[in-house]
Amino acid sequence: MKPFFQNLFEFHHHTNQQLADQLIAHENQLTERSIPLFSHNINAHQIWNARILGKQPLDVFQVHSLVACKAMDQTNFTDSLKIIKAFDLDLKLTYTNSKKQTFNNSIRDILFHVTNHHTHHRGQIISDLRQNGIPPIATDYIFYSR
Repeated sequence: MKPFFQNLFEFHHHTNQQLADQLIAHENQLTERSIPLFSHNINAHQIWNARILGKQPLDVFQVHSLVACKAMDQTNFTDSLKIIKAFDLDLKLTYTNSKKQTFNNSIRDILFHVTNHHTHHRGQIISDLRQNGIPPIATDYIFYSR
């Protein structure tokens, strides 16, 4: 299971880095929601890592520059690989969400949630790029795995 998650996070990191480069190259043509959405995606990954690692989480809707997002994605990737290596993925984690509600999920479920979250919001960003006439990069896993 650990190699599977390592591969997924390698894919998401690779794709996020490429998408960041594309967003930076077309920053003046982006919709108003593209940068906040990309920031949110990066923030959410950091928040989940922080919950597992006992670090200070970011605010879920904090907006960053695209260059900062790209650097934060690198840190998120490194931290996720540390988690995959160091933790039992079946370990249950008790955490409090942004609404101060307490939950208990396995690290495996949290990591899978993070991967789905990336895919969901990248799809929204890709849609925004298309609406503005910017041909998006290929973000499907199958393209990465080829």
